[in-house]
Amino acid sequence: MNGPEGAGLPAPRSARVKLAAAALMALLCAGFLALGTWQIFRLQWKTALIARVDQRVHAAPIAAPAPISWSRLGKDQDEYRHLRLRGHFLDELGTLVQASTVLGSGYWLLTPFCSEDGGIVMVNRGFVPASTPRHAGRRGAGCGGAAATQDVTGLLRMSETGGGFLRDNDARADRWYSRDVKAIAAARGLAEVAPYFVDQDAAATPAEGAPVGGLTVISFNNNHLVYALTWFALAAMAAAGCVVFARDGRRTEGPI
Repeated sequence: MNGPEGAGLPAPRSARVKLAAAALMALLCAGFLALGTWQIFRLQWKTALIARVDQRVHAAPIAAPAPISWSRLGKDQDEYRHLRLRGHFLDELGTLVQASTVLGSGYWLLTPFCSEDGGIVMVNRGFVPASTPRHAGRRGAGCGGAAATQDVTGLLRMSETGGGFLRDNDARADRWYSRDVKAIAAARGLAEVAPYFVDQDAAATPAEGAPVGGLTVISFNNNHLVYALTWFALAAMAAAGCVVFARDGRRTEGPI
């Protein structure tokens, strides 16, 4: 005698589709959970980085890295360190770099600084207004000659290569849109220049009011918690879809 009608027959097509959809939802759920977990790790890393940077900025200034250690400098471990330099400026080789600040549009004034350890560090002396007269790009012979020695303190910033404001730097026209240390040094005929520049502290702002130092903007995008919650929400939706498709698939399949 034959068994129940339909026993042993393959599951209906609709049941197979729903079960396949359930499997797909399960895979998506696992992927979304993995992405959310990765964002949690990123959040922990970014929070620690912000704390380290805040500590560097408010620490007492330390001696600037010697030329022998320049090749080992890195953005995460060194940027925004509070430095102290001793030497003299090459004022005649100052460079104006396009800037947009809380004081309006204008320029950063970058001037080579000959440190006592023999290296040259570009110092961002601060913001000057757009009315500041430009001059034809000059070239220099380096740190030779006598000059008054002074101390400079400020924050270490890594070189900004390429350009900015959707424009490339134009060394020939002496028009600069980013603080590209290597390119500016080459345009000024300088060698042995540090791969970073220093944002001079506000205390160095002269009585006449410009250049205005201490305008460093320290900002980190930290949306990792939002991203993590988004991925986890998608994982929950995928899990719910998996349950619904699996249940409907079993119902459509019927008893065997």
